[in-house]
Amino acid sequence: MHSNPVFTASVILWTLTFAAQLVLLVVLIGRDRAQRFLWFTISIALIALRLLGSRLLSGRMAPLTLNEIFITLEDVATVVSLLVLVEVARRAFVGARRWTWIAWTLGVLALAGTVLAFWGPWPALKSLTADSMMAVLRLMQLAAQKGDLLADLLTVELGLLVVVFGQRFNAGWRSHTQRIMIGLSTVAISQLAVQGVWQLIAMKAQPHSQAEYERILDLGTKLVNANKAVYVAALVWWIGCLWMDEPGATAIAGPAAEIEPVKPETVDALEAGEPESEQ
Repeated sequence: MHSNPVFTASVILWTLTFAAQLVLLVVLIGRDRAQRFLWFTISIALIALRLLGSRLLSGRMAPLTLNEIFITLEDVATVVSLLVLVEVARRAFVGARRWTWIAWTLGVLALAGTVLAFWGPWPALKSLTADSMMAVLRLMQLAAQKGDLLADLLTVELGLLVVVFGQRFNAGWRSHTQRIMIGLSTVAISQLAVQGVWQLIAMKAQPHSQAEYERILDLGTKLVNANKAVYVAALVWWIGCLWMDEPGATAIAGPAAEIEPVKPETVDALEAGEPESEQ
């Protein structure tokens, strides 16, 4: 009789991911980065909440209620991921002209929207417009799936723009903005690659036995675990980069720290209209 191993790849990756997310949140808050990258911080906290909820609630609630909770969280996470892109873009391209913003935004959205329209199957409209709770959940799930795909496509495009043009504005190589964007782009590329490979496998695979079917499922599990490993690497990258100050931050803070504070008696003398006595 063989017992199931406790420390599987999925369990190890779950533990590393959750621990790295907590450490990243501590760095964001402790190093005063959370206020500057507010939506990025919220996105990390939201993903950690979903990760913890899936571990604690799975198998302990009715399937329909569980689906309602997690599909709702997925929709919220999709909106937050789009807000993260807006936040990073605004910080990366400070000083860009208004028409440049409009032109690049329309171009990026048009390209991502075109790819989204032809990527993967779309469900029948009749199944989404039915008057039932399941139809509502299917519509919410479709919004989350296509929204995540759109966010990944936009992330890759924005990452390329930040790397190529960031140095001209406010996102040089060692800036927090560019390094956050590099991590986001790497995760997005990994997710798109896994989705593309799995979609090809699903279209072409024709298992003729239970062993072949299980082999395909095992390959899918390995792809998912590889994607999770890339996300863990991105978390470690963000922890290291956001822990360190940006170039010039210490130099700016140094002279300010050397300024002698105004003495209370000087303030009282100025308020009374009297000249400050010489020391």
